[in-house]
Parts: sequence; structure tokens; C-alpha cells
Amino acid sequence: MILDQTAEMIAQDGISNLTMEKIAQNAGVSKALVYNYFDSQSELLKELLGRELKTLRMKQFAAAETASTFEDLVRSVTHEYLSYIDKRGLIIEQLQSDPGISGGQDPTQYDRNTSVKYLAPLAAKQFGIPIDLAKAVVDISFGLPASAGAYLLKRELDLKTVEDITVSMILGTLLQVRNDYMTKRPLERDPINIS
Repeated sequence: MILDQTAEMIAQDGISNLTMEKIAQNAGVSKALVYNYFDSQSELLKELLGRELKTLRMKQFAAAETASTFEDLVRSVTHEYLSYIDKRGLIIEQLQSDPGISGGQDPTQYDRNTSVKYLAPLAAKQFGIPIDLAKAVVDISFGLPASAGAYLLKRELDLKTVEDITVSMILGTLLQVRNDYMTKRPLERDPINIS
């Protein structure tokens, strides 16, 4: 209940004016009760960040497991992220932007290594590129959905259109990396028999 109210407050007003007193008031509890569960506002916000990231990543991994094609995989993971942003706003990004809460980590860092280890071998196999290239593309692509989420909140385009653009950009990058890799590979020549 306290975390839920805090999340709503951040979604509406950001974190700059947040206080334990306001959190307690919005949650309908005493300030002392809030301090009973959390020693400080920073601890409360760290707990909220962890909860939000874990919930989002669990949904994304579940969506990834049901995908039948690589495009389905990219689309389903992207859809989960953008749907989260559409409903919850940039709560994760706002919490991550405060070094006291995030420890200075990049907003896209939570479980990033696990995600790269999961997705890179699939991309390498699907696109016929070396694993080091696939890892780089997957790792670099992590920032794209966050930018798409921020754009979605401007409400200039609908969720489906922003999702389509994001998926096209991720898949297009992989296709271009594959094309570059294939055209820059050393030639494999058969010996020429002139006799």
C-alpha cells in the first residue's frame, strides 16, 4: 500500500517534492508507520525501484518465452515495456535518475547482463552473425525502448505505432549488422584450375 501510493505520487508529480509525510498522508497511514517499514525515504524509494524493475523484467521474460519468431520476441518484450510506460509513466527512469536511489546505475541496467546473455545467442543464430556482434547490438539496443517510452508519453503517436517503430529499428539494426558482416568478410575462394 505504501509503495503503491508512492508510485502513484511519482507518476503524477515526480520525486522532487516527495516527503515521508506526503507519502503517509496519501497512503492514509501515520508517518510513524511509514518509518516502521522504511528507515528513510531513500530506502523506501530503493525498495520501490527494485519492485518496479523486477515486475517489469518478469513480464518481459514471460513474454519472451512465448515468442515463436525473433520478431515476436522483440515485439513482445518491447510491448511489455511500452505498455508499462503507458500505464505507469517513467517511474523507473525517475527513480534511476537519482544517484542516491539507483547507486548511479543506468536506468536500463537492471538484469541487463542476464537479458544480453539470453538474447545475444538467439540473435547470433537467427542472423548468422558472430556472438560478439550480437552481444553488442543487443546491449546497445537496450536504450531504444526507454527513448521510445519517453516519446510515447508525449502522446504524439499511439502505443502500436511507437511499438512498430521501435521493433523496426531493433530488427533493422540487426539486419544491417548482418549485411555489413557478410559483405566485409574475407572472400572464400576455391582454387582456380586453368588447365
